Amino acid sequence: MHFFIITRFVAILIFFLGISMGAPLLVSIIYRDGSAWALFLSMFITSFVGLIFLVSTKSQKKDLLSHRDGVAIVTLGWLMAGLFGTLPYLFSGSIPDFTNACFESISGFTTTGSSILSYIENLPRGILLWRSQTQWFGGMGIIVLSIAILPFLGIGGMQIYKAEIPSPVVDKLKPRISETAKTLWKIYILITGFEIVLLFAGGMSFFDAVCHSFCTMPTGGFSTKNASIAHFNTLYFQIVIIIFMLLAGINFSLHYKLIKGDLKIFSKDSECRVFLILVGLFTLIVTLNIYGPVYNSPGNAFRHGAFQVSSIITTTGFITADFDKWPALSRLILLVCMFLGAMAGSTGGGMKIMRIMLIIKHSYQQIFQIIHPHAVTTVKLDGRPVSQDILSSIWGFFILYLSLFIIATLIMAALGLDMVSALTSVAASIGNIGPGLGVVGPVKSYITIPFVGKWVLIFCMLLGRLEIYTVIVFLMPAYWRK
Repeated sequence: MHFFIITRFVAILIFFLGISMGAPLLVSIIYRDGSAWALFLSMFITSFVGLIFLVSTKSQKKDLLSHRDGVAIVTLGWLMAGLFGTLPYLFSGSIPDFTNACFESISGFTTTGSSILSYIENLPRGILLWRSQTQWFGGMGIIVLSIAILPFLGIGGMQIYKAEIPSPVVDKLKPRISETAKTLWKIYILITGFEIVLLFAGGMSFFDAVCHSFCTMPTGGFSTKNASIAHFNTLYFQIVIIIFMLLAGINFSLHYKLIKGDLKIFSKDSECRVFLILVGLFTLIVTLNIYGPVYNSPGNAFRHGAFQVSSIITTTGFITADFDKWPALSRLILLVCMFLGAMAGSTGGGMKIMRIMLIIKHSYQQIFQIIHPHAVTTVKLDGRPVSQDILSSIWGFFILYLSLFIIATLIMAALGLDMVSALTSVAASIGNIGPGLGVVGPVKSYITIPFVGKWVLIFCMLLGRLEIYTVIVFLMPAYWRK
């Protein structure tokens, strides 16, 4: 591994993370909310530390990054971002406890949306923007953002891109990886801007429109209101946010192709078709299930059913209703959505629809092979054969995901959580969703989770955001051997 290059790249991330604190600082000064000094101090310390390490590694020989380097940069980059992201919370007194501040920060950067805060509206405006900003950066990835800087360092970025977006197939939109990163971010910024305009035009304050858009596109779910989107109780806002949650849950390479003029790309892509069909099917079932027992109006049942299904399957985590009080069937469907997740190449978490599709196709192939032992069959996706290496990787991911989920759930149960709370707190963390059921339900927070439990869930958030393999590989002893 190239330790100095790894240090230099992580230093760049830390430095620019510190610079980005300037926006919340400016908001704090404008609104005079009392958090300006805390944000300035956080900005100074973070930028200074990044600059020191950046200068100290300046003379190191430039070289191509290996796969090991990519894994280290991504894992350490997310960890350092989470740790330095605690400073505004600690210095402002918004979250004085380090474990709680770290939980909130990691939840932001991993776009999980789990929160230990019970009275969000009491926070200073500058801190609220920083909280939303962590999710916006985490959505497309701080690492991907920084890939654009690599050409100036004279080193390649493909290994970082693979580690940062470990979907079954890395879809390069441009010949050069730095151009791919820039293209992804342009699309990300463009869609975020559209949402800000639509929310503001509908009557939401500009500050709230920015914060909620910053948390929709990364499928994060942090809100500036205690009741989340339920605070606004407006059909217009719910429709706008549903649309943008679904856009965020779709592979961003499809958005690029749509912008380039392929108007039928969503219908041509099999993963996108399955994703949208599942959203529609689950919405219909939930609507029928809650109409009568929960809502007397079919319109209200549909709008809340559609919103919560879209919110959970895209792993955003915004809420318009306390779905913990919904009938068992609806809660079970939302739990299934937690595991499914959105599309590969999106900002969503979970297992990803593509993986589930390929697991089902491969399972069917094995059954077909038993019936027709001499037949030669190939698993295909959109007419293209899928290699055995990819199928093996997907099965490995699936087994690791479930194994880690079971282990973490057992730990949470051992710490005193009831079965539903233990199960859904882990599912919501490793799937980067946010709200679960029970003591971590949609109208509650994670503040009551024991100290050890919070660190278990922090680890689960990182696992989920980096899709298991990156973190596990980094922790393996074999990774550190020469």
